[in-house]
Amino acid sequence: MSGNVRNFLDTNILIYAYSDDPRESVARSLVEAGGAISVQCLNEFVNVARGRLQLSWAFVEERISSIRELIPTICAIDAETHDEARRLAERYAIHIYDATIVASALQSGCEVLMTEDMQDGLLIDGRLRIENPFRTHRA
Repeated sequence: MSGNVRNFLDTNILIYAYSDDPRESVARSLVEAGGAISVQCLNEFVNVARGRLQLSWAFVEERISSIRELIPTICAIDAETHDEARRLAERYAIHIYDATIVASALQSGCEVLMTEDMQDGLLIDGRLRIENPFRTHRA
């Protein structure tokens, strides 16, 4: 991680970092820079890798090991995270699973949540900014 900004990476960043997707290089650089993720991100990665991408368990295990080595800050999901996620889902009209990612990012003290799945530029509770790292221009 560089500077004082701590990035929280959403699952889509992990998926793109280990795929043939055109966004792979940007995603890979984010993963290699470190930051934080949650157990939910790891679970979603496995789900997509095994399901949609139809990757072998051996390949998935290699990728999970790589992710965990590069991003050792992995946030647990507990009842407090769930309570915060429900509050965020209602306040910001976001899906509960996205809200759980946001809650984890807030709990970990991150300042930026890297994702393409939420509103780029949205400031959550005045302390967490949503950023789409694949957006090529800013409004």
